[in-house]
Amino acid sequence: MANNLGRVVVVGGGFAGLNATTQLTQAGFHVTLVDRHPYSTFQPLLYQVATGGLNPGDITYALRRFVSNQKNHLATFRRGTVTGIDTENKLVNVSRGEDIPYDYVVLAQGVGAGYFGIEGAETYSRSIYTRAAALEVRDIIYSGLEFLASGADPDKRFTVVVVGGGATGVEMAGTLAEVKSEGLPVLYPELNVDAFRVVLVEMGDALLAPFEPHLRDYTLDELRKRGVDVRLNTAIDKVEADRVDFKGGGSMDVDLVIWAAGVAAHKPVADWGMPQGRGGRILVNEDLRVQGHDDIFAVGDGALIETNRLAQQAQPAIQMGAHAADMIARLQRGEPTTSFVYDDKGFMATIGRNAAVAQTTKMGPVPAMNMDGFIGWLLWVVVHLRSLLGGRNRIQAMINMGFRYMSWPKSATGILGDITESPAMQALNSGVKAETIDEADAS
Repeated sequence: MANNLGRVVVVGGGFAGLNATTQLTQAGFHVTLVDRHPYSTFQPLLYQVATGGLNPGDITYALRRFVSNQKNHLATFRRGTVTGIDTENKLVNVSRGEDIPYDYVVLAQGVGAGYFGIEGAETYSRSIYTRAAALEVRDIIYSGLEFLASGADPDKRFTVVVVGGGATGVEMAGTLAEVKSEGLPVLYPELNVDAFRVVLVEMGDALLAPFEPHLRDYTLDELRKRGVDVRLNTAIDKVEADRVDFKGGGSMDVDLVIWAAGVAAHKPVADWGMPQGRGGRILVNEDLRVQGHDDIFAVGDGALIETNRLAQQAQPAIQMGAHAADMIARLQRGEPTTSFVYDDKGFMATIGRNAAVAQTTKMGPVPAMNMDGFIGWLLWVVVHLRSLLGGRNRIQAMINMGFRYMSWPKSATGILGDITESPAMQALNSGVKAETIDEADAS
């Protein structure tokens, strides 16, 4: 196919955006990739950064390097935040530099934490959906342990409440519990393990809802064996700097609330003039074109097909990015578009060292399988390491994860800079509300 078939602006350097960019440049389109960050983040492993298991550089990849690797040098990168889309003049408005002209647009901006209107949640809780947020969580946790170890308050204990029983919440709670039960006796011998409390709150009656019942039960049992206080059928009513209130009554003193209960659109998306549905996600037709816009596609977590609600995970995003690229090529050839059909490969989540659950679907001659324990964990490790961008990242992550595994529990700690206070400590020391990381900006 001839080069320079048209100009495509891809908004967002996540799974969907990168896959769309690769497919489009291979087809001969000139692509401008726009993102507010100069790097792509492998979000499934951010919890490893937040618990000190990996360095942020292990799971991030420079977007300028990514575009330089694209076929025929047809891709360029613009760092900036999209502020609007001028559909009349076919321009993407950005916060830095001139507006970008387009023939087609692929919106792959992703999502941020969704707080569902719960009072105080956005102000006082933390998320792990970005590199900066994961680093802040890491520093708050280990700074809190250092505070306990100093003996400044012998009656004090550090309580982390993880909200949400999906994969992110389970992985975060499980890893923190291992730091508590195995790391503290070695690294903080002056502390009793009960000084560090990990609580997982889920409003439903089970963890990991998409999984088979026996895998959900296995996950619950493993978390509790590792020392996690799991509270099912429990919803958060209000979050304060040092406390959470539960619906139906009751409260708990906390030092840190990690929000993993759901996602929602980034706030600036509302200014783009695109139709929005549940959670602010952009409404698309079954061919992934935005409703009312024949030359704009939306893919990944930030898109919503009302007739086919997909899990907000990596595989749907990857496949949606490829489908949007294929549809743009079909439109350029004057061919009709086709509906997106998701090839479900299954789910997986890790609970801790040597424990994970994996549920795969039938793929060709390979039958569907359900795995737990060490085999599930080994599959999880292989899949995630292979999915990282760049050989250097794969090698670094493998070395760091291997070192942490072999030297455990002495490796159950993080390297800190300045002491980072939890929201509770900030409120205690300053008397003012703690500020949260600004995650409202969208690519």
